[in-house]
Amino acid sequence: MDSAEAMSLPKVVLHDHLDGGLRPATVLDLAAERGRPVPANTPEGLADWFLEAADSGSLARYLDTFTETVALMQDAHSLRRIAREFVEDMAADGVVYAETRWAPQQHLEGGLTAAEATEAVQAGLLEGMTSASESGKTIIVRQILCLMRHLDVPDDVVDLAINHAPGVVGVDIAGPEDGFPLAPFADALERVRAAGIHLTVHAGEAAGPESVRDALDHGAERLGHGVRIVEDRDASGWGPTAQRVLSQRVPLEVCPSSNTQTGICRSIADHPLCVLWRAGFNVAVSCDNRLMSRTTTSREVALASQVLSWNRDDALSVQRSALQAAFCTSADKKSLTPLLV
Repeated sequence: MDSAEAMSLPKVVLHDHLDGGLRPATVLDLAAERGRPVPANTPEGLADWFLEAADSGSLARYLDTFTETVALMQDAHSLRRIAREFVEDMAADGVVYAETRWAPQQHLEGGLTAAEATEAVQAGLLEGMTSASESGKTIIVRQILCLMRHLDVPDDVVDLAINHAPGVVGVDIAGPEDGFPLAPFADALERVRAAGIHLTVHAGEAAGPESVRDALDHGAERLGHGVRIVEDRDASGWGPTAQRVLSQRVPLEVCPSSNTQTGICRSIADHPLCVLWRAGFNVAVSCDNRLMSRTTTSREVALASQVLSWNRDDALSVQRSALQAAFCTSADKKSLTPLLV
């Protein structure tokens, strides 16, 4: 499947960060409003800077680029605009369902509460969905609220998820994975599980199978990235954690280009996705951060298709599985299923 075919494919996105998908032109606009210096003065130059800064082979350096975007997302106007453009860009790329994840506790420096920030994002998403509908495109976008491994657990964000803030369908644990186990989040995640809130966890990206096991033990329904589960294997076959992921069909939110940037593999051809897909693991394909990887969902699907020799039916099968793994309501899934043909 080439890029044009991937563009025409109806797609489902499970792993895309709101603060990693800003348009370069929007970065320039918002920085100018605040008098904040930027690393380049044109959209093209800024896009180059983000790609080069993120393309370091280090997850820590990759995460550093978010300083530039998060600083511009500290008021309701900016959050609303960025969320609206998230939907517009997804719809233009042929996406019919997406979950955008972000951490409200990182967007409060301008005086917003976590609830106000979440409401601003939701307002932008609704504007984007309305605009798409008016132009004849169908897209549903929901929110996942992130808790950050390296920061204190914010009770107000947990409460937002538990109380079903508008548009919020789940919780994620994000941030630097290696050296930050989930034990400090145990009480919060118990509350999340008790309330029936969906949970995904970044695991198996910057740390190995032990991190995946930690995520599963804390109730993760999906794994953000999860691809280093491939390390739980020897000459006799898959190890116990990998067997658990495989037998339970735990969805892996795979982001190929991002993983080459953060050092998981040297190229898409070397990506663990190739082994995992052929072994029968449940994989979905997303971008992670479109700005930092200078990519789109269609491009990521095309890259995966080329190394795995997917045809349209193969790629559609991945989209259907992703929709089943989505955290949206059964009604949303029912309305979108006819589109995945």
